[in-house]
Amino acid sequence: MGGRCHLLAVLLAAPALCHCEEPSLPLAAADLVLRTPRPAAPSALDQARRPEPVSTEGRESDAVLAVGEATVPAFPERASCADGMVLVEGEYCPEVEQRCQRYLTPYGRFAKYRCAEYGEPRCLAKRRRPMRFCIDRDEYTEAGARLPLNHKSFVEAEQICQSAGKRICTESEWNFACEGTEMRPYPYGFERDSRACNADRTDILTPSKALRDLRAPSDAFPECLSPFGVRNLTGNLEEFVLREGSDPPRPAMKGAYWQPSQNSCRARQTVHGAHYSGIETGFRCCSAAASPK
Repeated sequence: MGGRCHLLAVLLAAPALCHCEEPSLPLAAADLVLRTPRPAAPSALDQARRPEPVSTEGRESDAVLAVGEATVPAFPERASCADGMVLVEGEYCPEVEQRCQRYLTPYGRFAKYRCAEYGEPRCLAKRRRPMRFCIDRDEYTEAGARLPLNHKSFVEAEQICQSAGKRICTESEWNFACEGTEMRPYPYGFERDSRACNADRTDILTPSKALRDLRAPSDAFPECLSPFGVRNLTGNLEEFVLREGSDPPRPAMKGAYWQPSQNSCRARQTVHGAHYSGIETGFRCCSAAASPK
């Protein structure tokens, strides 16, 4: 299927528990909707949800953790990671409940996929998992290139990361880098902003119905930033990650791309295998972090 779109993985109701599957087929013109305007400043709701740093030490192991009960790290020292990488450190929730309070549009094929506003998330796991690793700040971009690399499969992405002394990111690493300890549904917050990232584009098809190449440079969307300072984790390119526990290793695809889609941190697409590549596929690499001094 090469440069054309994915097969459709349709799930019309937005799930309350994530690992949700992304729709992956570019929409016909009748299904496309206009973008919502970008708010001038973070909403009071987002500001209210931003927790004060609170220690989680001594909590009961079977407690359900709300968003305000986790420590939100500042951007960590970069000396722990190689140039171009960001340190991700904190406690990750393996199972999150995220409930949509309002959808972007009440009609159309993907009405239940694009959430305009989420309520407070809850961690349903008995305990959070400590994580500390490095992740590329940007989608993999060849030296001297303006746009991130596309048309690479999961197998090729693994090889490129290994040749750079890194590895392909796992799904949980990618999730945590995107959502932070706040368990944000979007890297930038709890309310969807269709202009924050390279997503929700309505001009995605050529006259012959092929998928247009609408990649953007890594610095083109400065508001598409995760709590750890990682850029473009939703939109732009759909990124390959390793599905943990899969044997043999199997990929998931994260973040969607420029089409109108779920474009949330926990959503994933698993239709394609390790050798699929397309105009919309990309990746970034991860590595172990240096031990703190």
